[in-house]
Amino acid sequence: MGVNMVQITVSGHPGSGTSTLVKGLASRFGWSILNGGDVFRSEAKRRGLSLHEFELLCKDDEAVDRSLDALLQDKMINDAEVHVVESRLAGWWAHRNQLDCLRVWLDVTEEERARRVVAREGLDYAEALEANRVRVALDGARFEHLYGLVPEDPEPYTHVVDATSFSAHEILEAVVGFLGDIS
Repeated sequence: MGVNMVQITVSGHPGSGTSTLVKGLASRFGWSILNGGDVFRSEAKRRGLSLHEFELLCKDDEAVDRSLDALLQDKMINDAEVHVVESRLAGWWAHRNQLDCLRVWLDVTEEERARRVVAREGLDYAEALEANRVRVALDGARFEHLYGLVPEDPEPYTHVVDATSFSAHEILEAVVGFLGDIS
């Protein structure tokens, strides 16, 4: 087993603010980030596939999906440069691999997540709300089928933060406080 330097995992549904929080933590502490989406994009590029083509491959071949999750877990365990991991399943992987780190789930109502997606991507609110609902349902079914888990189940998380009504700065400060509590 390698030297694990993971300090915190950050998970949440699309639009919950995980990327904003992770960037804030990296900036505050000078930490490096491992992003599950980046692992996905890197593997698509390595295979010479567009993101859409790679998404279709993952849906058609469970082994590809599992290999991506295994790759993410391997980096979490063995990459001494990784401090912050952002992925919907990062908290679960840290829990199952017994990594001694903070595991945060950002809980945000689907309506607020849709508003955030609208602000970020300029989509219509109803379209963003439906897209988020579909993605959460499809991904949730896939994770349950592949691993027998539900991402938002609080079991693996050391902290579940209701981030619906708080600013990005307030959430960052709360999580920094959690980190201070364990150091």
